[in-house]
Amino acid sequence: MSVQTQIPILDLQPQIQTHWEAFNAAFQRVMRSGQFILGPEEKAFEQECAAYLGVKHAIGLNSGTDALYIALRALGIGPGDEVITTPFTFFATAEAISHVGATPVFVDIEEHSFNINPDLIEAAITPRTKAIIPVHLFGRPCDMDRIQAIASKHGLKVVEDCAQSFGATWKGRKTGSMGAFGCYSFFPTKNLSAFGDGGMMTTDDDDLAATARMLRVHGSRKKYFNEVVGYNSRLDELQAAMLRVKLPHIDSWNEARRQVAIRYRDLFQGRDHIVAPEVVDGHVFHQYTIRVKGLDRGAFQSKLTEQGIGTMVYYPVPCHKLKLYQGSHALVSCPVAEQAAAEVLSLPIWPELNVRQQNYLVDVMIHLSSKA
Repeated sequence: MSVQTQIPILDLQPQIQTHWEAFNAAFQRVMRSGQFILGPEEKAFEQECAAYLGVKHAIGLNSGTDALYIALRALGIGPGDEVITTPFTFFATAEAISHVGATPVFVDIEEHSFNINPDLIEAAITPRTKAIIPVHLFGRPCDMDRIQAIASKHGLKVVEDCAQSFGATWKGRKTGSMGAFGCYSFFPTKNLSAFGDGGMMTTDDDDLAATARMLRVHGSRKKYFNEVVGYNSRLDELQAAMLRVKLPHIDSWNEARRQVAIRYRDLFQGRDHIVAPEVVDGHVFHQYTIRVKGLDRGAFQSKLTEQGIGTMVYYPVPCHKLKLYQGSHALVSCPVAEQAAAEVLSLPIWPELNVRQQNYLVDVMIHLSSKA
């Protein structure tokens, strides 16, 4: 490969081209039906997702962010309450807690997994704590046994943030099937992705499901008979139809991502300056995120860009360090998350990333890091 080679952090074109006819047929089916909101495609997708994830209820929504809002609302969490979560996540996790008027309580992460550290959760529980939101970051499941045990001991609800972990498993169970709610995003970069925004929440509780379905349509069970202030948050028919095309392939795509991760791990083994993530059971590698040690990450990233290699930093600022939380969280200390934010770099990963592309970008990275 030449230095002109462009390897983006994500390439959706192979997937689109391979399944073009199926996508086109789904599009035509919806357009000819004349039904675009909460129609048969959305209902079928909910049923298919529920079966795949092993839950009683799957509820299509406008986004993964809305799934988090609505989950907290359905659980009755609001002003004066506290919700424990990780600071090393996309802002939507903390934003949802703040949106319902509760206070996010940030607990530091494990260095090896980037996920919330269960050893630190109990110390953060107060009489105002109502829930825990573990985030299965980058597609790696949290230690749900320990988190569920802590929640049960203290009478807390668990809302799983599965925005990056569709199809991931913890000891044989799908993420999103263990908490009171599971919350998913179908943003175009996700492992199971829509052609725009989309989301879903899951639960085994009939009453919670009914409340969530009410909240997604302006707080009404019967049209025009609104009971509470709700949301306009519905997965539209076109997105549902496209997602139905993709759902049967998610396991093979996730396995292909794992194979990419295994190749990375082997290629980076024993290399200075680059710490590769573990490949553990159930991890679906939404992102492949390394730690850059002993290098100027910004300069290193810029040099990779010059060589046509796309990378991203997820996330440069932990939530507890965001300006909007500095008043209430100025004294919060999450040193492991802060260190991760300074070192992480996500590399290209998608199911069709081939060996030749991967060898090229790893060779470039090793060459650049050895010159630092």
